[in-house]
Parts: sequence; C-alpha cells; structure tokens
Amino acid sequence: MKEFTERHHAYIAATFYQLLIEKFAERGRQAFIIATQRYGEQRGSRMAQRAIRDGRELDFLTYKEYGEWINTDTIIREMGGNQSEEITYAPNYKIKVTVCPWARQFSDMGMKKCGALYCKHIDKSIARGFNPELCYDVPQNMNNEEYCIQILYNANFTQGEVPISRSQNRRDFLYHCAHIYYTFREIVV
Repeated sequence: MKEFTERHHAYIAATFYQLLIEKFAERGRQAFIIATQRYGEQRGSRMAQRAIRDGRELDFLTYKEYGEWINTDTIIREMGGNQSEEITYAPNYKIKVTVCPWARQFSDMGMKKCGALYCKHIDKSIARGFNPELCYDVPQNMNNEEYCIQILYNANFTQGEVPISRSQNRRDFLYHCAHIYYTFREIVV
C-alpha cells in the first residue's frame, strides 16, 4: 500500500459498525454514533485550538481554512476526488455532493446503513467541536439518496471566495486512520 486514503478511513468506520451491530445490535448502533461524534468533535477541537492560537474567529470562514484534509492523490486519480456543486453562498452556504470516496467505500462494502449513520453525524460533530454555536446540517446523504446536501447556516460566503483548507492545517490519512481507529476503539472498550 502506497498511502492511506479516504477509503481506508471509511473502511475502519464500517468495520467497527459491522462488528458492533453483529455483537450488540441497537446498543452497538448507539456506540457507533457516540464514537463518530467523539471522533468528529476531537477533529473540530484541534482545528479550533489552532485557530485560537492564530487569533482567528471561530466562524465558518476559519472552519474551512483550518480543515484537516484534502483528497489524496490516489482518490483524485481513481474517482476525481470529492465532487460538489455550490447551490447558495449567503446567508447559508449549501452544497450538493455528487461524488464521495466515503460513500463509494460504504457502498462497495454493502454498508450503506453504516454510511448513512456516519454521514448524518460526522460533519455536524466536527463543526460542534470547532464551535458549538455553528450550525452545520446534512439533511440528506448519498448513502440513502442520489446525492448529499450539506448546509453551513449563516456562513455568509461570497461566490468565488469560499476558502479551502491551508496546507499547514492538514493531516494525512495515516493520521486520520489512526485517529478514527483509536477513538472508535476507546469508545468500544
């Protein structure tokens, strides 16, 4: 293996989900939700700590700049990376995601229920960890719909000026895979 990717990251989550459901049924599902939320909140908190260090406001502009990942070269080569269409910019930033390596991995594993649950909680948990006053919603995702809708309420972005994460804030997927594994393991234990 040359690099850990987004699909490895999804595989780890899906494997925990499968084992939890097989062993504990509904209690396992609840543990999976808590693990997903904890993982997301920890990521958001790291982002916020770096932003506070740098004297930045904890708003959606900073949230985007302090994001911890971009698509890996492998995923860009294999599927063009995440693909989305911006629908609105202000007051709410709304996007329609049509290609996602996590959704692809969940589907390939026959784990769309897991993907729907993971995607329902992960982004809003990251935002909550970054700043609990921000409202990030995912009213639909492509694990059970044709595409995802993500809404960042009161982001007030300007078309053509939506920031992307800065390279110094990113972590590779070796880091993210280790983090999700450790966090899920800690919750399960």
